Amino acid sequence: MKWVTREHVKVDRVACPWLIKRFIDPEAELLFVPPDQVLEVAEREGAIPYDARGKGKYDHREGKCTFEVLVEEFNLDDPALRRLADIVHGADTRDRDYTPQSPGLRAIAEGFHYLGLPDEERLAHGFAIYDALYAWCQHNIEHRT
Repeated sequence: MKWVTREHVKVDRVACPWLIKRFIDPEAELLFVPPDQVLEVAEREGAIPYDARGKGKYDHREGKCTFEVLVEEFNLDDPALRRLADIVHGADTRDRDYTPQSPGLRAIAEGFHYLGLPDEERLAHGFAIYDALYAWCQHNIEHRT
C-alpha cells in the first residue's frame, strides 16, 4: 500500500507512519507532498490520503487526531497503543495537557521542525521516539502505573 500526507511532518504525521509501519502495513510506502497535492498524488499513485486537513480518508474527526482514528478504524485493540494515542492526542490537538507526556512530545516534534530536518530524517528519529514511548506505555500497562 501507498500512503500520502502533507510534507514537513510533526506530531501526527510522524505518529501515523509509525503506526502504519509497525501495526497496519510493514511494507507501506510513505509519500510526503505539498498540502495542495495530497489528493492529486493519492489519485495518481493509488495511495491512501491521511492527515490532510479534512481531505484524507483518515483525518482528524470527532475531536480525535488521525492517530486515534487509525487505531480505531483498524481495530487495534492494544491498551498500550490506546495510552500512546492519548499522548499523541494531547501533543497534536489543542488539549495540550491531555497527558503529562503530551507537551514533551510536542516539544520534540517542534524541535525537529526547527532543525529543518527533511521528512525522512524526522521519521527515522521519530520512529525511535515512538518505539520508546510505546515500550514505556506497555511497561506502565503491565505494571499498572
